Amino acid sequence: MRNAALTLGLIGGLLAMIVGFFGYGYTVFVEKNGEIGDVARQVDHPLVIQIASFLAPILAIAGAAMARSQNLPAGVLMLASAAGIWFAFGFGVFTMFPIAMCGLGGLLALAARQPDAH
Repeated sequence: MRNAALTLGLIGGLLAMIVGFFGYGYTVFVEKNGEIGDVARQVDHPLVIQIASFLAPILAIAGAAMARSQNLPAGVLMLASAAGIWFAFGFGVFTMFPIAMCGLGGLLALAARQPDAH
């Protein structure tokens, strides 16, 4: 179970990093260049997007790295990552897999027994 949590957290964190690059880049682009009609409008709270773009992938990857040795904090970190992505970006076509993988990885880490059965 811990290996599954590690794998899901790592993949979810990498996907969250891609979403974060685009989210952060979009807010900075609109901030620097101004809004472009209905094509590019600034989000209501760009700082929330920027913070989540930075922290969510880090939490997921850190949780995945800890999943084999410290399952409880790892599960909390991965669930916090999933919640951060959902809160900042919502549930959509580009966020559903990072949210699902980080969330499932977090649940598996929390449910893991001491030690893993081989």
